[in-house]
Amino acid sequence: MKAQRLRLTFARGGEARELSHLEVTRALELAMRQAQIPLAYSEGKRPTAQISVAAPLPQGVTSECELADVFLSERMEPARFLAALRANMPAGLEALCCHEIGVALRALQTQVRWAEYEVDVTRDKRSPKDVCGAIAHLLAARTLPWEHRRETKVHRYDLRPLVLALRLETEGEGFFRLEMRLRIDQERSGRADQVVAALGLEPPLRIHRRRLYVEQTPPAVSAYRRLVESGD
Repeated sequence: MKAQRLRLTFARGGEARELSHLEVTRALELAMRQAQIPLAYSEGKRPTAQISVAAPLPQGVTSECELADVFLSERMEPARFLAALRANMPAGLEALCCHEIGVALRALQTQVRWAEYEVDVTRDKRSPKDVCGAIAHLLAARTLPWEHRRETKVHRYDLRPLVLALRLETEGEGFFRLEMRLRIDQERSGRADQVVAALGLEPPLRIHRRRLYVEQTPPAVSAYRRLVESGD
């Protein structure tokens, strides 16, 4: 039974950056079980904890803005949930904040629209002007045919619609820092390392996700749904 739904914001630091999406989800579940949080489970032969992560984070990428919806079988004050979870999170994962949302709202994955990244790349012989020129060329392109190889499979698609914004944010000694806003949806999501490759730059030294944009439900709709849930 789903008695409550909490939306958790958490960070993934360097110690956990090589964890897979499944490993992160399992780590969250283990931490909540150790904290004796009343998780809701699915029905069936193999019940699974009802924890839904917004957008899988590629291995090697850190983040300060990951989102997960957690369904509970019993109500719990968000502040108490957060305190209990923080005391049990593994190294590299940090619970930042949480708030309650409606149980009947649509799945979190369907609400994410884009992610913002901070990407550091090696500063080779290119000047800032060269990098800005490569960025301008990419943004001016109507299409950008791309293929991504994963094990034995090759995925071909247009990378250009996935790049919503891209700029040279700053330059330091030995590196360039790029800021990029990439589309995320259930069909296709942009990857920062692929954008760097499309620019003809060296592989990233560091990729950090600093914002996830979730489409907001209009207040009137939220109020109506709360009314329906309460049965008034």
